[in-house]
Amino acid sequence: MNTVVIYESMYGNTHLIAEAIAGGLRDANADVTVVPVSDAREEMLDAADLVVVGGPTHAHGMSRAGTRDAAVKARDRDPDLVLDPDAEGEGLREWFASVGRVPARAAAFDTRFDMPAALTGRASRGIARRLRAHGSGMIADPESFFVTRQNHLEPEEATRARDWGKHLAAAMTDVPATG
Repeated sequence: MNTVVIYESMYGNTHLIAEAIAGGLRDANADVTVVPVSDAREEMLDAADLVVVGGPTHAHGMSRAGTRDAAVKARDRDPDLVLDPDAEGEGLREWFASVGRVPARAAAFDTRFDMPAALTGRASRGIARRLRAHGSGMIADPESFFVTRQNHLEPEEATRARDWGKHLAAAMTDVPATG
């Protein structure tokens, strides 16, 4: 199974979750490529059986140019914040606006604070909606992985992401895609 995991990450947490999901998929013998959204090309999508897309939750949904700029500027106030190497590019909204059909089956994830979704929002729902609009059949409900107020992954989230990757691999063989 050829899989592409595409992520947008500001402080590296979503990147770490993307790598953990890929690890779970590899545990199930999937061939996995993990790429930042800035490197996600249509030819990758055309060759994929499964596309997994994730990003951070900003202002109750997917990031925008303004929320990404604010995240970059937050680094000036907190020297412990380290930007992901690909943080200062375009995000998932811009990628979805530029990409054509995504013919593969798909899954969506996000990172957000560990609070009720009614308070934080969930980028994964918007990601899933856009994947369906681009022709993907979703194989799982959108998933959230949690970060602390200090912008570190909550304990066990990488393990939970790896397990979710295994679940996605099993879903590819067990469950037909839903639109």
